[in-house]
Amino acid sequence: MTDLSKLPVTVITGFLGSGKTTLVRHLMQNPGGKRLAVVVNEFGDVGVDGEILKGCAIPDCPAENIMELANGCICCTVADDFIPTIEALMALDPRPDHILIETSGLALPKPLLKAFDWPDIRSKITVDGVIALADAEAVAAGRFAPDVARVDAQRLSDDSLDHETSLSEVFEDQISCADIILLTKPDLAGPEGVAKAKAIIAAEAPRVLPVVEVAEGVVDPRVILGLEAAAEDDMDARPSHHDGHDDHEHDDFESIVVDLPELDSPEQLVTAIERLANELNILRVKGYASVKGKPMRLLVQAVGARVRHQYDRPWKPGEARVSKVVVIAEHDDVKPEAIRAILGAAPVAA
Repeated sequence: MTDLSKLPVTVITGFLGSGKTTLVRHLMQNPGGKRLAVVVNEFGDVGVDGEILKGCAIPDCPAENIMELANGCICCTVADDFIPTIEALMALDPRPDHILIETSGLALPKPLLKAFDWPDIRSKITVDGVIALADAEAVAAGRFAPDVARVDAQRLSDDSLDHETSLSEVFEDQISCADIILLTKPDLAGPEGVAKAKAIIAAEAPRVLPVVEVAEGVVDPRVILGLEAAAEDDMDARPSHHDGHDDHEHDDFESIVVDLPELDSPEQLVTAIERLANELNILRVKGYASVKGKPMRLLVQAVGARVRHQYDRPWKPGEARVSKVVVIAEHDDVKPEAIRAILGAAPVAA
């Protein structure tokens, strides 16, 4: 039984673009009577997700309760970033009833759980649960999970082949660590895709896990908050590809920040992002842009070639109309000059 005197923390994990920020925004606006605090850990230096959430702040989750960590994976910067942030949230008056931690899309959740054993906080907080989001369409397409039968067949013909990719390891570790899976974007996958995604998740999960379909982040907070899982005391039931490692590397992935000129139209950027996905295998693009003649800022979020954009807020008086995006991919696919050329950015001065 969880010690109810401890402050509960929910870890929200999931692959790039699976809908974590959308879920957190929904929980902030529908907190179920709880006073929430949020920690956002982004990959890259442009704080897109944190700014989106601060723009949705309400009395039960005011802006000062939203903290952003963009200096690297929080499980790798425990003493410098994570612990001081948690302590600052616990010191708020009034104190939050529940903390949400949105990890970066490349985070391995189990090392983060180990951080909750840090002496300064282990008697004061508990991991109420780990929520893993999975994009139904992507999972059904087999992008982040291996086809075991096909791998076995290929290995019979070539023992030297290695079919395990860093992407699938991230996906499997997130599933293995979870207490509940939220299957997002089911409308894009359709009934057959949803069924296939559920079958893949069931095959990867180390134990039977509840899977809930969620569109646009809308879920009753009672479903995912108050699980009392005490996950930090349940590590053996959450296997990882990286068990036995004292740390983990993020060298498989890389991000660059690209400054852009003002756009003639949103479609100009959408077309460029689609080219990045199709020609350079870019995984994720997110950021802001200025469009000529438009008084509002354009927010752009892309997963592969699937791009969503909207005008999120007016430019503030005196604010520079800056266009800036973060581009994320596996290390070998990050070719800065080619990326900047496709996006129409000015070359970097030597």
